[in-house]
Amino acid sequence: MDIFFKVPANSDIAEHWHTSAERMVLVSGEMEVTYEGEAPQLLKKGSYAYGPAKKPHSAKCKDQGPCVLFIGFEEPLDAFAVENKD
Repeated sequence: MDIFFKVPANSDIAEHWHTSAERMVLVSGEMEVTYEGEAPQLLKKGSYAYGPAKKPHSAKCKDQGPCVLFIGFEEPLDAFAVENKD
């Protein structure tokens, strides 16, 4: 499944995971993506990122305007929230 996903500037995407791996290309904006156990990655327009299946991650659309992502999933789309770790 392929999707376009639009996130307003200065918005957070809560930590979650997918059954499928995902391949992302940032079409517009600037987005910081953090995968569990890894340093944050700053995506800029045209950047590519790969998200392994079942790996928790979160993101923040920075203040460079809305973030538009093209995301390709290998399996049907799903998303599961990560429970608060506190």
